[in-house]
Amino acid sequence: MSSHAAPPARLGQPLELDPGEWTRAAVYDLVTALVLPRPVAWVSTVSAGGARNLAPHSYFTLVSDHPAHVAFSSIGVKDTLRNIRATGEFVVNFAGQHLLAALDKTAADVPPEHDEFTLAGLTPEPSHRVRPPRVAEARAHFECVLRTVLPVGNGNLVIGEVVHVHVCPSIWAGGRVDTAVFDPVVRLSRRYGVLAKEFTAEEEPSPHVLTS
Repeated sequence: MSSHAAPPARLGQPLELDPGEWTRAAVYDLVTALVLPRPVAWVSTVSAGGARNLAPHSYFTLVSDHPAHVAFSSIGVKDTLRNIRATGEFVVNFAGQHLLAALDKTAADVPPEHDEFTLAGLTPEPSHRVRPPRVAEARAHFECVLRTVLPVGNGNLVIGEVVHVHVCPSIWAGGRVDTAVFDPVVRLSRRYGVLAKEFTAEEEPSPHVLTS
């Protein structure tokens, strides 16, 4: 039994929720506001016939590091998932803030024959190990081969093994990726956000670690 039949403007008591009692949109707003920041997998694929596709997916994470595997969820069956099932390959391109406008353009719902690289004014660059091209303007990429697709709720969990990694020298410092320079696009609920600061448990965090 839920404490509220719908999202209240203010909470006078703790929220207790059976997700099945709220609308899909209301549950989406709640869970995506709690699970954050969410990294964005900017996934490039090609169809069986070679048509290019590029789309952002914000249900994305690492699964393992030896060997490295990543997972993202496709809500419903879209061109990205169809292409991965057909070819068994994809690239996760990592978008910095300088690519936010282009990334947002590729979120548009367009027919399969439309090339999102062209739509967003991006340059396709040949990958080393897989057929889908990389986004040349992105400063890091994971080239992946499909390991499995698991239907879960209204999503399809795509798990891929990372078979090649590319990192641009501009975001590398002190033997690792400099996250401040990398400045990746993240999702905060329905909006985009930035990583503002990193710190250890022993350090004093700023009062505003994340901004949107």
